[in-house]
Amino acid sequence: MTFWNVTAGRRCQLVPAESFRTKVQHTMTHRIRYVMVGGFLGAGKTTTLGRLAAHYQARGLNVGIVTNDQAADLVDTSTLRAQGFSVEEVAGACFCCSFDDLIDRIRQLGAAQRPDVILAEPVGSCTDLVATVIQPIRQLFDAEFEIAPYAVILKPSHGRRILKNEAGGGFSPKAAYILKKQLEEADAVLINRIDEIPAEEAAELEELVREHCPEVPVLRVSARTGEGFEPLVELLDQRGEFGRRVLDIDYDIYAEGEAELGWLNSSVRVTATDAFALDTLLLEIVSRLKNQLEAAGAEPAHLKTIGLWEGFYGVANLISSDTPPELSLPSHCDVKECDLVVNARVACDPAILQTQVEQAVRHVCRDLNAVPEFRQTQSFRPGRPVPTHRFEAAE
Repeated sequence: MTFWNVTAGRRCQLVPAESFRTKVQHTMTHRIRYVMVGGFLGAGKTTTLGRLAAHYQARGLNVGIVTNDQAADLVDTSTLRAQGFSVEEVAGACFCCSFDDLIDRIRQLGAAQRPDVILAEPVGSCTDLVATVIQPIRQLFDAEFEIAPYAVILKPSHGRRILKNEAGGGFSPKAAYILKKQLEEADAVLINRIDEIPAEEAAELEELVREHCPEVPVLRVSARTGEGFEPLVELLDQRGEFGRRVLDIDYDIYAEGEAELGWLNSSVRVTATDAFALDTLLLEIVSRLKNQLEAAGAEPAHLKTIGLWEGFYGVANLISSDTPPELSLPSHCDVKECDLVVNARVACDPAILQTQVEQAVRHVCRDLNAVPEFRQTQSFRPGRPVPTHRFEAAE
């Protein structure tokens, strides 16, 4: 395969003998392969990590996953655990601001059996991760970890609007700044959801990315179907000087852009006398929230709901105002009770967001003759990022 040489800015042929696959098979020194996949909220990081985890396990490798959120009760963590993966979570701050917690969670995953691969999913509203996460791992823990190429996923909906600087794109220029910087620090950009968009739209997105980041390779993938994953895995298997794009970040713009989003995580127990369709509950909550937020003029960055009960689980989500709600992981089951988790990241005041979520949940439960019990809800604006470490030069 041909990719850009990330240090020299030119095309080169990467040698298969230098791949991670070869190293795992032949090296006597066990360093953990650190694979971080970034991208804006709703880009498809969790689905991508789940597919990568299954791929690495099929190769006989031990895999651990670390998720990340500004609050507890993360749908991503529940989803990946429900699929049988070993998952730890850094909650309450992003990886960069809780770097020690990230290292601690990785070591917890290795307490029983040292992993060959750690898959890490950072918060979707974060950037500057090369300087604050990858380089600190490389420079402080080089004997323990080997850094894989840093891939960043672009979702077509917000990506197209932001890269084309369209008016009414749903986010201010300060929030759009975060998405653009995410792309700029990537070793590769993944255009996701190619199974859902026309080929000409994918080509337009690729051209927009190349105009914005001319030295960054672009791959087209579908996290849902697996299309394009073979080239992605080949990329991630490469050894070399990756994770070196240290950017000049304006932290005032970054902080204000992140604080533009209202953040909500809520856990709810839902009970009913008669059985109801779990998938209906999840999809109707997301659909109703979409309509409510549209009426309020609030752009969703991502909405997720997961319902769990006795080994069954389903997931529904919404990734933007101009895409339909989706039952991404159907449970195909009827239940009389379930544990419901709602994650919402929306460009609006968090108090308004909490009211909107509670109204939607209560309304849908009433239609299903069910009763919601809100057990824990956190709603807030993310604070200013204060990294534990920030390396201004790549090693």
